[in-house]
Amino acid sequence: MAVELLIIPCLADNYAYVVHEAATDTTTVIDVPEAPPVLKALNERGWKANLILLTHHHADHIDGVQALSAATGAKIVGAKADAHRLPKLDQEVSPGEKLAIGMEHVEVLPADGHTVGHIAYYFPEGGLLFSGDSLMSWGCGRLFEGSAQQMYDTLSRFSELPDETLVCSGHEYTEANGRFALSIEPENPDLLARMENIRAIRAQARPTVPVELGLEKATNPFLRGDDPQLRAALGRPESATPVEVFTEARARKDRF
Repeated sequence: MAVELLIIPCLADNYAYVVHEAATDTTTVIDVPEAPPVLKALNERGWKANLILLTHHHADHIDGVQALSAATGAKIVGAKADAHRLPKLDQEVSPGEKLAIGMEHVEVLPADGHTVGHIAYYFPEGGLLFSGDSLMSWGCGRLFEGSAQQMYDTLSRFSELPDETLVCSGHEYTEANGRFALSIEPENPDLLARMENIRAIRAQARPTVPVELGLEKATNPFLRGDDPQLRAALGRPESATPVEVFTEARARKDRF
């Protein structure tokens, strides 16, 4: 099924996303850091937002929601568990549910870690994962509320999706995340090649997202807890579990 994906820069380094399904003229917005750039993109294409999907409650993901909804009539969808911290929801959802959006059956996935109550949205037909601030391009979100185990479990679930899945994360953090990855494995050829590509993209002021999940699985330290090379680079013993490797990597990123 053909859908069009828009990546809309917002604020200093946030992204909003728009998915348009031409066959049903269905337009879905995922997270709204601010309304004006999203409205501009919609108006330029003659699209009217039908739904706004929210991943979590942080202000830099929801501050434009009410203005966008008021301007377009879009219904607001978010996590039932987080409803008390979100704009007023027209539909509350929980992990494990599916949303019929156009011809898609969008899966609501648990994504605790960055916050508790964080969710993600997987469009299986379009091959899109909207991960908010859980799985990031070449990184993962800081653990503000959740535990390392919760984030590890979230990322492990995502890793089971097809490698060609496009990960649409909430920020332009890729180059900074890559510098951290290279601080652990400065001679890893896969990391060096990815950084060269990222710097070329950013030199043209283009977004580094979305990114294929397969590339994340090969290069993102937070998805490689079972990789002996990464475990050794982090100075962890052979007996260390993947979640212990993840926890060490996350602690180092917090200090980086």
